[in-house]
Amino acid sequence: MTDQLTVTVLGTGIMGAAMARNLARAGHAVRVWNRTRAKADPLAADGAHVAGTPAEAVESADVVLTVLYDGPATLETMRLAAPALRRGTVWAQSTTAGLEGLAELAGFAREHGLLFYDAPVLGTRQPAEAGQLTVIAAGPAEGRTTVAPVFDAVGARTVWTGEDGAAGSATRLKLVANSWVLAVTSAVGETLALAEALDVDPGGFFDLIAGGPLDMGYLRAKAGLILDGPLTPAQFAVTTAAKDARLIVRAGEQHGVRLDVAAAGAERLERAAAQGHGDEDMAAAYYASFAGHGESPT
Repeated sequence: MTDQLTVTVLGTGIMGAAMARNLARAGHAVRVWNRTRAKADPLAADGAHVAGTPAEAVESADVVLTVLYDGPATLETMRLAAPALRRGTVWAQSTTAGLEGLAELAGFAREHGLLFYDAPVLGTRQPAEAGQLTVIAAGPAEGRTTVAPVFDAVGARTVWTGEDGAAGSATRLKLVANSWVLAVTSAVGETLALAEALDVDPGGFFDLIAGGPLDMGYLRAKAGLILDGPLTPAQFAVTTAAKDARLIVRAGEQHGVRLDVAAAGAERLERAAAQGHGDEDMAAAYYASFAGHGESPT
């Protein structure tokens, strides 16, 4: 394998914890930090050093990988890490931060002399745990031999979109991909809600489209979570999906495009979260179709 790297993972939620484990399995020295330490502590069993502060976590790191909730959380954490950051350190930013958030993060990287890679990932809990994510990356050629082993450990494929992480080509592609994922998820929930309301057996619908152009694996996967569960632990949580939907709508607005489906999807996700489904898989937006506390009528 490649020479061992010291890799810091800041943020050990659903995705970050899985990525940290795969980095450790690949033989790298892994240092982790999470705001809620209880989410990071289990990684000690995988050989990771659990740090008490972001600055402690990034000390001596070859690569810093951020997998936090959003742009502001990432910027705040990197500011806390700043005293221990070395100039020239590779920073792979995997949070879905949106275009405005990414610009702020790239500015921080310039200010501190970091090699900045815009590197959001496509995939959810299961592919993250299996090291089968798709990494969408943009950043300078000079640091790619350092960051490539990190991407190889967490993903099955790296799609390079450019040599300037600050230009946002990777984030833009991720927002486009997520707009499709969220639109399909909303459509699955509404289709099953309508079937229930009209007393149509969902199995009849699936038989009707089986093997044709309207059939798709993602439809069946999300429908299966709604019909049979489990919705927890989430593959991709309702609250995080709502955040991403708002970033997609904002990106469209900034570029003169009205995204009605994305806006409606964000409202559905936010309504499901308000009904108590925020930590469940985003398929739980299905419950936003029903009144009350998000209980289906049967």
